[in-house]
Amino acid sequence: MKNRVITVITAFMMGAMLTACGSGEPASAPSVADNDKAAVQEKLNKQDSKTETTDVKTEDTSAESEVVSEAVTDAAPSENEPASDGKNILVAYFSRADENYNVGTIDKGNTQIVAEYIASEVGADSFHIETVTPYPADYDDCCDVAKKELADKARPELSGTVENMEQYDIVFLGYPIWWGDMPMAVYSFMDSYDFSDKVVIPFNTHEGSGESGTYSAIDSYLPNAQVLDGMAIQGKTAQEFSSDTQQSVRNWLDGLGF
Repeated sequence: MKNRVITVITAFMMGAMLTACGSGEPASAPSVADNDKAAVQEKLNKQDSKTETTDVKTEDTSAESEVVSEAVTDAAPSENEPASDGKNILVAYFSRADENYNVGTIDKGNTQIVAEYIASEVGADSFHIETVTPYPADYDDCCDVAKKELADKARPELSGTVENMEQYDIVFLGYPIWWGDMPMAVYSFMDSYDFSDKVVIPFNTHEGSGESGTYSAIDSYLPNAQVLDGMAIQGKTAQEFSSDTQQSVRNWLDGLGF
């Protein structure tokens, strides 16, 4: 009888695990540590101070324009200023569409869906990390390429750059999990810029592996940045539970103080 009970319990647990890994489920926002929220607030307060100073200077310049008309022109925003309403926040992400595990052939990558939610909620600029040589559309072929890149510790060439990276104080960094790690293109991105004194907030999609230790990997790779704990969302969940995923992202951002 005892053995039978154990067998039934074991079967139930295996079934639950298979269900959790094999189907999309509504996402839930992770808890946020107090020090993570404090780090975000420090950068947001810094940006608020910059915005207030800019507003005061603009008002002063406008008043002086009655005497010196050129002052108005001098006070106009430069093309290098961010378009994120005074908050210098960037959402940089790697995401691949085409054939994907557990969701079939898709027009928009799982991580891109989450990235767009984040950018919309916090008023951030966005940058899609893309490689000069595209990855194969076929899932198995892409896996082969990704596996070789991981083994070679490759740094694939990227097709674009972030203009004025120095203006961003907060960088959300998104990616899927490939072979238990970030895609090598994400390492290429991190190699391309100086992340000193930036707050880096990772987020990722997966199909059962969670964040796979990548948050600590980023922390080690960017020693001069302040890397926070992130949010991991199942790719199928992002594709099939859009409203729930968006709300979970909103709750997570609220916890961070955005």
